[in-house]
This record gives sequence, C-alpha cells and structure tokens, in this order.
Amino acid sequence: MNYSESYCGSSSHISRRTLLSTAGLGGLAWLTPVAHWLGRAQEKARTNAQAKSVILLWMAGGPSQLETFDPHPGKKIAGGTGAINTSTKGVQFAEGLPRVAELMDELTIVRSMVSKEGDHERATYNVKTGYRPDPTLVHPSIGAVVCHELPEAGVDIPRHISILPGQWTARGGYLGANLDAFKLYNTKGRAGNITARVNPERMDNRLKALKKVEQSFARGRRTNLDTKTTLHNVTIQKALRMMNSQQLEAFDVNQASARTRATFGDSQFGRGCLAAIQLINAGVRCVEVTLQGWDTHANNHESHTRQNAVLDPAFAALIRELRTRKMLDQTIVICAGEFGRTPKINAASGRDHWPTGFSLALAGGGFRAGHIHGATDPTGKSKQPTDPIRVADIHSTVLHALGIEYDKEMMTPIGRPMALSDGRVIHELLKKS
Repeated sequence: MNYSESYCGSSSHISRRTLLSTAGLGGLAWLTPVAHWLGRAQEKARTNAQAKSVILLWMAGGPSQLETFDPHPGKKIAGGTGAINTSTKGVQFAEGLPRVAELMDELTIVRSMVSKEGDHERATYNVKTGYRPDPTLVHPSIGAVVCHELPEAGVDIPRHISILPGQWTARGGYLGANLDAFKLYNTKGRAGNITARVNPERMDNRLKALKKVEQSFARGRRTNLDTKTTLHNVTIQKALRMMNSQQLEAFDVNQASARTRATFGDSQFGRGCLAAIQLINAGVRCVEVTLQGWDTHANNHESHTRQNAVLDPAFAALIRELRTRKMLDQTIVICAGEFGRTPKINAASGRDHWPTGFSLALAGGGFRAGHIHGATDPTGKSKQPTDPIRVADIHSTVLHALGIEYDKEMMTPIGRPMALSDGRVIHELLKKS
C-alpha cells in the first residue's frame, strides 16, 4: 500500500467548504461518505467546470515580462524591444510574438504576478506547487493534484507527463511518487525505453522467469497468491499494459500531417507542444513542456529574440490546434516561468531575477478570453504592480476552474493536514457563469 492509498481516499478529506455545504443535510448525516460525495458534487456543479486537463508551457530560467507579454515601448526599461498590436484593442505584446498576438482574444494575461522567491530552484517549486519550499514536506505539483483529484479510467500511459524536463521536474510530493511526472527527453518519435527491445519469444521467457521470482518474493508476504499480489507485481502489470498499449501512439508526433507539424515550428519544444495535445486527447491529465534558456543575465535582448522565435509558433499553434479539435474549453493552458526579469538593464546588457510584477499567460478551460489583469510601473521605479496576484491564487483559480475543491485538506504521511492550495480564487480571471 502506498501513501496515496493510505491517506488520500476521497472520504478522508473534508474541507471547510465541504463541511459548510453538507452540514445542512441533517444531524450528523453529513459525516457519511454519501453525504460527503454529494457535497463534493455540489461544489463541482457550482463551478460549471468543463476543463479536465492542463498543459503547462514551462519557460525555464524566468522570461522577461518586458520582452514577452508586458512591453513598455519607448520607455527606458524597454531595453530596445518594440511592441506590436494584438487582436484585442489596446493590448500590445513584445514584437517577437506576432503569432501569439493574433490570438490575444483567446488569452488571459496576468501582468502582476508576485512571489517571494528569487532563486531558480525555490521559485520553480513555488510556481509548480503553489507553495514555498518546506524542509519538512514535499508539496505535489499542480499536475499531480489534477491527476489525484480527477482520475481517468482506461488510460494505460502515465497521466502526468513532463516533456523535455529541466532540472526540477514536477513531483507527486505527499500524494505519492506514483504521481511524479513521467519524463520524455526526445520528441522526434515514439517514447523511448518503454517498448520491448527483444523478440517476442525472449520477452516471454523473461516474463516467465520474472513470475517465478515474484512468486518467491510474495511467499510469506501474502497468504493467498490467487487473490492478492504485491505492489511489485502491480507495477509490472501496469508497465506491461503500457508497453503494449495503442495509446503509446500519442507520443509520436509523426502521425500528424506534415502541414500540422510545420505550424508548431522545427524545434523540440514545438514538437513537444503537438505531443501534448495528442496526449491530452488520449486521456492524459497534465503535460508539462519545457523551453530552456530564459535566464538572461547577459545579452537579454538577443536571447529573448531567439527564445521568442521558438515560443511564438509553438504556443500559437497549440492554441489554434486545441481550438480546431474543440479541446480548448476542456484544457487549461498555462505559459509561465519561475519569475520575471528586472526592469533595469545590468552592465552585461542583461536582466536579473525579478519575482515582483512578472507575467503569466492562460487560455481555455473557463478563463476569460481577451483579458489583461494588473499593470506594472512603466518607469520601473515601483516594485509593486497594480492588482497583484500571488502564485497560490493562480493555483486556487486553476483548480477551481477544473472543478476541484482547491481548499480540500489532505492528510500527509506524517499526519499533517494540508490544503491543496492556500490561495484564493481570482474570479476576475474567469468567464462569468
């Protein structure tokens, strides 16, 4: 039995919201599993949630808000980067994102993200989990939470996947290692190292030998081998199902037309974005696609020009393809890094770490299209943006949009109650129900 099975059954978690919503069922009846389930169903119904999956475009290193979604053309802090109009009147993006600019009417842009973490590792942890690092506890990433709270039957491949993972990949944390992201390091073909490398006869002989070892291992641990099994054997069976599943084709972008592949750009990241769509369509709950190279302490302008040339076609094609396949309403797309970059240009023509007033892009899944939230100081003198939003608030809002009870308290392996998110829902970012 793993931790998630021991501590994470739905009847074991009761949030403040569920208590309030179910207390009126009469006496102590609200304590029953049925009443608890009804309360959860009511909560989900109130969100009118259509979204069921998440795609996280992870900009590793921390992209500059000024060279992406929050330009200040003509100002000293602009660093020489111009601005272009978008499909939403009065909204401009940096000149390196023309394709994404055409789709502003599908996006929600937050220009006022704030955090207290300016170190790469700590800030990555913060943005991916919604919590600041804690030496006594590992929090689950948003993908792990989504997989835990929205189970999907009939999916043989991992439901939480990280494509082109960086140094700090998404983890299951206290929800269990089984919810760690499955890592895919190459997007040029089918996923490697998950199909048999020997002929069927040798594979069958290996499985027979493994079965004998498993029986020996299980003896003394389980009293009835016909009805019970070890976690070791459960893991083997899951691996075999995945190795033989037709769902593995979802990893292979070559099944898409050459024309479709071309729209994403000739890059690993572009192919990763296309793979993310195919995987979500196959039943995967969360896919993280990483684009490295945003830590621009030197030559910021030139570096962001190169990065945007990769991001722009891939991000735009992702939105268009989801829309074409009628998957956008069921999928939440997040484009973010661990923090932004300083308004001040340093001596090396770069920008340094800036956890105050950075940008984040959202699309699909019930988010308010064509919307800009918050503003940063065009002079760069004020650190505090207008209408700031904490990282935890984004997590709560995303979970709410998915119909997940974001403040539900989970019991960690050491018996510590912990809410899935301690933020608040920012309703201004969501479509009116």
